[in-house]
Amino acid sequence: MIIKPTKIKKSKLNLWTLVISDKQGKYYLEKISINKLWDGLYSSPIFLCQEDLETWAKAHNLINQLEEGGKLIFIRHAYAPGGGDPDNFNLNDCSTQRNLSKEGQRQAEYIGEFFRNNKVKIDKVLSSEWCRCKETAKIAFKNFSTNSFLNSFYSSKFAKNKDKQVKALKEYIKKFKSDKNLVLVTHYVLISEILNYGPSSGEIVVSNKNLNIIGSLEINY
Repeated sequence: MIIKPTKIKKSKLNLWTLVISDKQGKYYLEKISINKLWDGLYSSPIFLCQEDLETWAKAHNLINQLEEGGKLIFIRHAYAPGGGDPDNFNLNDCSTQRNLSKEGQRQAEYIGEFFRNNKVKIDKVLSSEWCRCKETAKIAFKNFSTNSFLNSFYSSKFAKNKDKQVKALKEYIKKFKSDKNLVLVTHYVLISEILNYGPSSGEIVVSNKNLNIIGSLEINY
């Protein structure tokens, strides 16, 4: 049985989101002040199951890693119902593409809150040219630029681009030097190819420059 935290007064400072789980075992984020919780400064008790505590500790460690900077932050675009893209897909026409739902737009807002509330240092935000990735980046971070090496190669129409994109991305990463973090808003297929990991919609996956995964967080929508 999953025991969720009791209702507590929100702190005005250092708001974060506690990782807890729903009935399906998926993790999502609940707004509270994690630093105050971590330091035992809440007067109200918080009840979590062992699994939640382990995930919370993992998230806390992930934030510490991001504070060091120099990390790669892969984000699968927020929730866009369906799979692939319509047959009449046009890169320059969002109406021909699979786009974020209202839930996906809300999820993108939560992604942005995670980075802002934890004051994660960001060097730059790069996005796929697909509309669902650009919308995720715009809602979450406002400022971003696009790069074709983050594009999807899921459909047979774009499968031929895979090797070229992967090579270009790895070359970019090799040259990346910063004490801040690099955000890459992209697709399931690219993250799976680069990190050998299958992310859920809106999931944040952090790695080092050697593409070794440090940790990940699923964001509720």
